[in-house]
Amino acid sequence: MKNLTEKIGYGFGDMASSMFWKIFSYYLPIFYSNIFGLSLIDAGVLVLVTRIWDAVSDPMMGIVADRTKTRWGKYRPYLLWIAAPFSICGIMLFTTPDLSYAGKLIWAYVTYVLMMTVYTGINVPYGAMLGVITPDSNEKTVFSSFRMFFAYGGSFIALFSWEPLCRFFENGMGVSLAASWQLGMTVIAAACLVLFICCFLMTREKVKTVSTVSIGKDFKSLLSNKPWWLLIGAALCFNLFNTVRGATVAYFFGDVIGAQAHLDFGHFGNVLFYSGLFLGVGEIANMVGVAMTVAIAGRLGKKTTFIAVNVTLIVLSLIFYMVPLSASGYWIMMLLQVLISICTGIMSPLVWSMYADVSDYAELRYKTASTGLIFSSSSMAQKFGGAIGGAAVLWLLNACGYVTPSADGTVAEVVSQPASAIACLWWLMSFIPAIVAALAVLVVSFYPLTTDKINEICDKLGKQRAQDNEEEALEDSTLELTEA
Repeated sequence: MKNLTEKIGYGFGDMASSMFWKIFSYYLPIFYSNIFGLSLIDAGVLVLVTRIWDAVSDPMMGIVADRTKTRWGKYRPYLLWIAAPFSICGIMLFTTPDLSYAGKLIWAYVTYVLMMTVYTGINVPYGAMLGVITPDSNEKTVFSSFRMFFAYGGSFIALFSWEPLCRFFENGMGVSLAASWQLGMTVIAAACLVLFICCFLMTREKVKTVSTVSIGKDFKSLLSNKPWWLLIGAALCFNLFNTVRGATVAYFFGDVIGAQAHLDFGHFGNVLFYSGLFLGVGEIANMVGVAMTVAIAGRLGKKTTFIAVNVTLIVLSLIFYMVPLSASGYWIMMLLQVLISICTGIMSPLVWSMYADVSDYAELRYKTASTGLIFSSSSMAQKFGGAIGGAAVLWLLNACGYVTPSADGTVAEVVSQPASAIACLWWLMSFIPAIVAALAVLVVSFYPLTTDKINEICDKLGKQRAQDNEEEALEDSTLELTEA
C-alpha cells in the first residue's frame, strides 16, 4: 500500500506540471496573438527566445540538484521550495497589463522568462527523482507510467475546463476577455500548488547517489554519451510532434472547423465540437496509452516500441489530411485524435524510462551519478521542441498570410482567413507532424540500449553501488573513530 501511495504521490507532481505545460503549449500562442495583442512575428520570437533560455538553464539546474544535500534528499525539496513561485508566475504570465505595445512586449518577456525559470527549478529535480526513487529498471517504467497517467489526467482537467472556465468568468461574472484568462489561470495555479505539496509529502528518495567528479567531468561524460545524444534527438522530435499539433489546434478549430460545428449523437442530441473537447478527449486517450506502456514495452522492448509507435503516428497523421469537413468527418477527426493520443500516451513514460536507463548507463561507464544533469536534458529536449514548434507554427501562419484579430494591438472581431492560411493549418495538423515522427524513427534506430544491454547494466550497477556503499560506511566509521 505504501508503494502505491508513493507512485500516486509521484504522479501528482507531473499532474501539476502538465496542467500548466499543456495550457502554455496549446493556448499561449493564441493568447499572445489574439488576446494579449502581439503580432505573430513578435509572439514567435518571444516563444523561441524564452524557451531557448529555459532549455539552456535546465543543465544548470540539474548540476545544482545533483549537488544538493538536505534531510529530504537531493531532488525532493525543490517541490516544496518552488511550488508557490511556480503558481504565482503562471498567473502573471496570463495577465494583460494596461500598457503600450512596447510595454506589453517587455511584460511578456519578463513574465515568460520567470515562468520558465521556476518551471525548470521544480521540474528538473522532479524528473531526476525517477532515478533515485527505485533502483529497479522495470519499476522505473511503472513509476514513469504513474507519472504520465496523472500528467494526462491533469492535462485533461485543464484543457477540458479551460474554455468553459474562461467563459464562466467572462459571461457569468462580466469581466473582460483578458481578465477571464487571468482568473482561469488563477484557478489552475491554486490546484497545482496543492498537488506539488502532496507530491513532496507522499514520496521518498530511496537510492543514494553521490557525484564524485567535477562539473567539467560531468559535462564531458555527458557529451561523450552516445545513447544520451540519440535519445535527446528522438525526444526532441517527439516533443516537436506534440507541440506543432497542439499549438495549431486552437487556430484550426477557430478558422477551419468554426464555432458552430457539432458532434451528432443521434437521439441524444448534439455536442459542440470545440478545441477543448478535442484536446481533452486526447488526454483521456493518452491515459489509455500510458496504461498500455508497461505491457507493450515489456513484450517488445523499449526501442522497438518507440519505433513502432512513431510509424503508427506517421500513418495516422497522413490520414488526417484527407478527412472531410462534414458531420461524419468530425467523428473521424475525433477517432484519429484518440488513436494518435493513445500512441503519444505510450511514448511519454517510455521516453522518461529510457532516460533513467541512460542515467544508469552513465553511472556504470563514467563512474558519476549525474542523474539530475541527464534528466535535465530530457526537459531541455522538451523545451527545445516546444520552442521550435511553437515559434514555427506562428511564423508559418504569418508567412501564409494568417490575419490576427489583434494585429493592431486591440481585440477585434474574428476575420476571414485566406486560402493559403487554411492550407497551412491543414499541413500543421498532418504532413508536418508526420515528417517529424519519421525523423524520430530514423534517430532511435541507432539507439544501442536494448533490453539485454539494460539488464546487464543493472546487474553490474547493483554490485558497484553495493561496493561503494560499503566503502562509504567504512570511511564513515573510520572517521568517527578518528574524531573520538
